[in-house]
Amino acid sequence: MSENIDKITTLYDLPFMDLLYQAHCMHRQNFDPNVIQTSALCSIKTGNCSEDCAYCAQSRHYQTKIDSHNLMPLPEVMAKAKIAKQHGATRFCMSTAWSKPAKKEFAKIIEIIKQIKTLGLETCVTLGKLNDEQVQQLEAAGLDYYNHNLDSSPEFYSKIVTTHTYQDRLETLHRIAKTGIKICCGGIIGMGESRNDRIAMFAQLTDLSKHPESVPINRLVPIKGTPLENVPALDDFEFIRTVAVARIVLPKSYIRLAAGRATMSDVMQACCFFAGANSIFYGDKLLTTANPEIAKDLELFRRLGIQHA
Repeated sequence: MSENIDKITTLYDLPFMDLLYQAHCMHRQNFDPNVIQTSALCSIKTGNCSEDCAYCAQSRHYQTKIDSHNLMPLPEVMAKAKIAKQHGATRFCMSTAWSKPAKKEFAKIIEIIKQIKTLGLETCVTLGKLNDEQVQQLEAAGLDYYNHNLDSSPEFYSKIVTTHTYQDRLETLHRIAKTGIKICCGGIIGMGESRNDRIAMFAQLTDLSKHPESVPINRLVPIKGTPLENVPALDDFEFIRTVAVARIVLPKSYIRLAAGRATMSDVMQACCFFAGANSIFYGDKLLTTANPEIAKDLELFRRLGIQHA
């Protein structure tokens, strides 16, 4: 772990242009630099979550103005998945606001995954903590990806979440890593953490038994009513620098620009793509926050000569 920390610290300390050049070269060695993978994200169970994640509008611990709903019925989820595919998404990601799935709800999730697969879409879910039996059932259902973000460093994590531990997160990731399900795991940048926290988070990601195949890099969207509503915005260059570091230390992973993309200019997004980001969440809304309109993304891709897949 200490060797990883030293390596990642050295990368962060590079002059900005040198870092971007190194990241872009690494990206070209492993991916087509002009292709962006597009995923759609749907909140299939929203709000009233028992966890107290300080950044999240869906926690019952905070007073936020969101429309809560129980698990969507299968026909409604299928309708949203079909629309996502029509718009060009290749992966349909489903999020649920709970700490762990109840047995009755989990059976419904299994059926949803099976039906989404019939559309020819990759599937990804985030369901919170899992036990061994649940992981096996997800694998049997044909789940492609499981999302379980580490969010930040072990040290900073306890400052933003108290209802579960960092070790809880790692244990679920270890269970997934033993299966054929791919791991989707990243973090949130700009919560008030230090650069050392970002370095420690990447050290954790690179120290997993296998590198996550998908790494979402979220830019905090401060939400009124949450403890982080007044956190100052992170410097744009520091965010781009973080994307570049992610590309170098996780060379074969898809690095996704996730939450907060609506706050980024076209130029900033282009810099992130150059630095190695090669995946985005596609669609006008991400869970409870805004996302660029699809038409705007397509126009940006056109201007940059980028294909989406």
